[in-house]
Amino acid sequence: MSPSYRLLFSSWRWTSTLLAIAAVFTALSFADQRQTPPLIAQAQQAQPAPLVSLTDGTPQELEREGDQLRSQKRYLDAVDYYDAALAKQQTALLWNKKGMALLFLQRNKDANKCFQHAVSFDKNSAEGWNNLGYIAHLEKRHNRAIKDYNKALALHPNSATFHYNLGAAYFSKHEFATAAQEYRTAYQLDPEIFQRVSRMGIMVQSSSPEDRAAFSFMVAKMYAQAGDLDHSLEYLRKAMEEGYKNIDNVYKDNEFATLRTDKRFTDLMAQKPQAIP
Repeated sequence: MSPSYRLLFSSWRWTSTLLAIAAVFTALSFADQRQTPPLIAQAQQAQPAPLVSLTDGTPQELEREGDQLRSQKRYLDAVDYYDAALAKQQTALLWNKKGMALLFLQRNKDANKCFQHAVSFDKNSAEGWNNLGYIAHLEKRHNRAIKDYNKALALHPNSATFHYNLGAAYFSKHEFATAAQEYRTAYQLDPEIFQRVSRMGIMVQSSSPEDRAAFSFMVAKMYAQAGDLDHSLEYLRKAMEEGYKNIDNVYKDNEFATLRTDKRFTDLMAQKPQAIP
């Protein structure tokens, strides 16, 4: 999965004011947006002028220009170009792209309308349903998010992104067993999905420290079971730094059996990393 759009979410440390939710999206989502954008005013300074006229360009030219502007974090300008393209030719793809640009401007209600247009225009827009699920999750309407994510999965059942996002919605409802099942499926489809999310500063859980710690421990267990001890240790340390209260389960859970034989595990547990406020 190598989409071309970045995701607007909180950092791994939850320093953003937004609730971190939908994770790695596909080609019509936020997945490849590598970082939270800077202030809009800063993002739109000293940028090269567009090459295509808003009035004269073809829909395809206007769409490409909008994509380029969005990659430059010129989101307001990107919206103008998507609007110009939509005035000439409406597609679910364009509605999704405009919605994503609006999300970077934190105009969530307007973005939601765009995603609604996308699925109204094309009921088979898996990305549109996925993005609607994102909005619902952002608004803590978790049951609605689950419904929309499942619609996306019905269209693209092998999307690691959609399984990951569905897991996030179940996790936010504290339905951890179901969440873990979706995360495992996402991992099987894309073994690098958790690391890509981490590098991009994207998470999908609620903002409580307890949930963050539980998520990290869950991922550590998943990596340990898969034999990826390096990443298991990484997430186990995160769980400890996030104050996971049941860390002693690492000595009981069968998934950690191999990890317990690793000297690095012994060293880590001896260090007893303290929870970071």
